[in-house]
Amino acid sequence: MSSSPAPVPVDGQVDRAVLLARAYLSRVAEPPAVALAAFVDEVGPVAAAHQVREGTTEGPGALPPGVARETSARRGTDRAEADLALIAARGGRLIVPEDPEWPALALMGLGHVAGADGAPGLEGPATHDGPAAPIALWARGPLRLDGVPTGWAAMVGARAATEYGLWVARDWSAELADRGCTVVSGAALGIDGAAHRGALAVGGDTVAVLACGIDRAYPPKHAALLEHVGHRGLVLTEYPPGATPARHRFLVRNRLIAALAAGTVVVEAAARSGAMRTALVAGALGRAVMVVPGPVTSVQSLGCHELARRPEVSVVGRVAHVVEEVSRVGDGWAPPPGTPTRRTDGLDPGALRMHEALPLRAARTAARLAHDAGVDFAEADTHLRDLETRGLVSEDDGRWRRRPG
Repeated sequence: MSSSPAPVPVDGQVDRAVLLARAYLSRVAEPPAVALAAFVDEVGPVAAAHQVREGTTEGPGALPPGVARETSARRGTDRAEADLALIAARGGRLIVPEDPEWPALALMGLGHVAGADGAPGLEGPATHDGPAAPIALWARGPLRLDGVPTGWAAMVGARAATEYGLWVARDWSAELADRGCTVVSGAALGIDGAAHRGALAVGGDTVAVLACGIDRAYPPKHAALLEHVGHRGLVLTEYPPGATPARHRFLVRNRLIAALAAGTVVVEAAARSGAMRTALVAGALGRAVMVVPGPVTSVQSLGCHELARRPEVSVVGRVAHVVEEVSRVGDGWAPPPGTPTRRTDGLDPGALRMHEALPLRAARTAARLAHDAGVDFAEADTHLRDLETRGLVSEDDGRWRRRPG
């Protein structure tokens, strides 16, 4: 079915009718609404909203069967005006595909992510992983979505994280943010919360993607954290105001975390977990997938070690590795770690053997050292003077001893 195109934005402002239509549509179907998303793309949001409200299933203007199924339970619920007023009162905004801020590049791949039958490791109904992009995004915070996902890194992991995992998430996120990366996570307890806090601690940018309405703080323990993210970075969700968290919504939410980042780092994860699913979706989207190794005895690192067996997954041991993965090609290449240096580096082999023959606290004559080190006595004095010049030994009344340092 064809329809007149949606109103064109003027001076970057989205037409009010489009905002109202997408606000309505974001409430009437449970994300990811595959059929509804395709229908909106075909006829435009305003026409789609009108037809969904009418609910006609036969004759001219009939809804496609899939759209009718997805919207039948809620099509009579229209709170668009109130929802837009609420988000505006809280200093937020509704971001829609007609808006220049819409992260089209990041989200376009969601149309090609398979469900359980197409992506090994993604158990459960296909709707949990969602091949559809969101109808709209409810947002609060100064950070904009233009230009994502270049330089954005997702940090995910277990809620019941260990001290090791919490340290990695917090410390690495702080360093990533300090290097100009935006840290994306899900505001959950454990690794997610540590990642947000790490970025905020250095005044960096972070994005919290929720599995509930923008007006809800979940988990409640993170109310202050989410308030801080909303002031400094961005709180984001595809669920309309008032939507409550539910298990399937966390699974759906995870695809957005994966899509909005150039790479996903799994710090700790059980073998079957939301973090594992996020990583698998990221891989299906062609994003970098990275895991932080942990103790082989830790159940919380089991998922990381299983992911590490996949050829497309990178094991990362420091922040420079993550930056390398999420940067543009040619940028952010991680140099090898510096080789530790010793005071004895560069010594002649004979001088090195004489230095090693010196006890830590006793003094020796040159003749005794030459004997113990197996060095020609004629060369011993030359070696000792070399060691003395380097500040490694000192002579006292014909006896040599090590110098501390």
